[in-house]
Amino acid sequence: MFWTILWLAAGFLLLIKGADFLVKGASSLARRFNIPEIIIGLTIVAFGTSTPELVVNIVASVEGRGEVVLGNVIGSNNFNTFFILGVAALIFPLTIHRSIILKEIPYTLIAACAVLLLANDMLLFNRENNWLGRIDGLILLGFFIIILIYIFRNQQNRSLDDSTSAGYYSIQKTVLLLAAGFAGLIIGGKLAVDNAVILAQRIGLSERIISLTVLAAGTSLPELAASAVAAYRKKSDIAIGNIVGSSIFNIFFILAVSFLIAPVRYPVTFNTDLALFLAGTVLLILFTYTGRKAKIDRWEAIVLMGIFIGYTVFLLR
Repeated sequence: MFWTILWLAAGFLLLIKGADFLVKGASSLARRFNIPEIIIGLTIVAFGTSTPELVVNIVASVEGRGEVVLGNVIGSNNFNTFFILGVAALIFPLTIHRSIILKEIPYTLIAACAVLLLANDMLLFNRENNWLGRIDGLILLGFFIIILIYIFRNQQNRSLDDSTSAGYYSIQKTVLLLAAGFAGLIIGGKLAVDNAVILAQRIGLSERIISLTVLAAGTSLPELAASAVAAYRKKSDIAIGNIVGSSIFNIFFILAVSFLIAPVRYPVTFNTDLALFLAGTVLLILFTYTGRKAKIDRWEAIVLMGIFIGYTVFLLR
């Protein structure tokens, strides 16, 4: 048991450092080709913080572990929405611009509803089983492309926080960072998935529960760090945008890639977890309309974290 937990922790560490190296190397490479900073921030940096979830899902898809594929993404989104936002708002109340409430946050509602509609074949279409296949993956990927086009068209005039900037490295160091990043992600993803499954078997929990809790929290550590630092620096837009962007990326891109690699059987028990994510997004919108300003106060952060703790206890009961 001790060695399983140790290897799982090592996998998470490799995932986090691998993502960090990949972002630095890719950003340096992009600057060499004079790619605008706005494009770097909205693609490479955003992609980098969600790379751990992507790699874990690719490994799980190749190994045919459908519950890990679904649990990692849905669990990460719930962890983002309730726990990470809660921590960030406890550090400093998060003020949210109306444009984010009206334009970006609704995409998370669309994401949750899209998966619920695509997954529940038995309930909606009277089929024998619930499957998420390659056609479903293409539909989600189509949504992702549309969202990317929208973001690029509407955020050209927005400035990025200095934290998204990366150094301009020599070509040798850039290649080394990219190689180290990919190696860390691949090895870390394999260690994380395999040892999470072993841990689930040894303590008598299902792969679904382990992926919704341990794996989801572990792969969301980059988002936790980014949002906590942003809140401490009173950069509310960065803290909120990181979470909203990650949740959108997780469903529309990571799940899409997973389904394109291998179809996944969808257990109806995941409807509860998706419904929680949907409710969390609605609650986030409602919180921004309480009080005089559109913001998440500390008492609302406590509510979010309380819901997440109650949900986790419910899963592990």
